[in-house]
Amino acid sequence: MAAQKGKDLLLKMHDGTQFTTVAGLRSRTLAFNAQSVDVTHSESAGRWRELLDGAGVKRASVSGSGVFKDAASDALVRQTFFSGALASCQVVIPDFGTITGPFQITALEIAAEHDREVTFDLTLESAGELAFAAL
Repeated sequence: MAAQKGKDLLLKMHDGTQFTTVAGLRSRTLAFNAQSVDVTHSESAGRWRELLDGAGVKRASVSGSGVFKDAASDALVRQTFFSGALASCQVVIPDFGTITGPFQITALEIAAEHDREVTFDLTLESAGELAFAAL
């Protein structure tokens, strides 16, 4: 895979009819985590840790920061956060694939300096099974 432009990693939220790109994001991060289940016991070979295959909880988190830019996507983020609703989201990873599934906005921070633009940071946590589709 060749190097990709960071601006092509997109966060999209479903607005009821279509997926809308969350505009104004300057940085985005997608992290996957899988909890392991330790089943080590007194007779484990060589006292090496043993993990239970296929067990544990998987989760994904998305974070981003940027500037308010697009009234429609800004309103969608604000409305979704304050309602506490789960949103169907997509993360488009260029030349890799698309992750789609339910997410909840767990943090929305707004900041400003008197001589700068208003910025925001948001964090989303997976809230169910995610699907991956290769590009």
